[in-house]
Amino acid sequence: MALFADLNIVNTSDTDRKRLQSLIENAAHLGYSTVAINHVAEFQGKKLEIAKPIAVTELYPSPPIVQGKSKPIKILTRLTVIVSDAAHCNDLRITSPHTRSYDIVAVLPKTEKLFHAIERGIYFELAYSPAIKDSTMRRYTISNALSLMQICKGKNIIMSSAAERPLELRGPYDIANLGLLFGLTEGDAKAALSTNCRAALLHGETRKTALGVIYTVKKASATEEKDEGTPLSKRAKTKSD
Repeated sequence: MALFADLNIVNTSDTDRKRLQSLIENAAHLGYSTVAINHVAEFQGKKLEIAKPIAVTELYPSPPIVQGKSKPIKILTRLTVIVSDAAHCNDLRITSPHTRSYDIVAVLPKTEKLFHAIERGIYFELAYSPAIKDSTMRRYTISNALSLMQICKGKNIIMSSAAERPLELRGPYDIANLGLLFGLTEGDAKAALSTNCRAALLHGETRKTALGVIYTVKKASATEEKDEGTPLSKRAKTKSD
């Protein structure tokens, strides 16, 4: 069975814990195995003021159990930074204390110039709750989704709720069906709620625990390198001699 995630449960107020608890409990009831509490920050000039992420222990002594499973829901923290200048990205480098305290870091670019391509390993997010709120936002959401599909061909997509209230959450299978309306195939829509989310989380863990990845390759010996350039027939004859 697929493990579904909603990586965008919006934290609108650090003091409104009951609303967050209701959102997380509803997500667990709908069958999501993982959620991320999203804190949104924006640069004020050259400054970026970010509060510490909410600790899970502040919300629950024991997180709610996922519907249909015997384990509690996993609660992560996410930071979304609104950027309008390329210089702002310097504060979001791997060594930044702002980013290292969060499990996931997302960037919301305000200009097309700041929009990066998928070859850099970035995942693009489609938030579905605006499409639920009213018909005008629904048209904008579908139009933007179809434009994004033309760019990335349905790959590297994550679908999440961006929910602020429990009523804005929908079950993972309902959202997978909504993905078809966004231009995703059935397989890509399911991946946008499961495997792509896990890949993004793995990238986040790597960002917090390592500065890079080193690949090692065994170097062939001088004799092996010489043999590589020798035809098989001559190679066999030489060995038999």
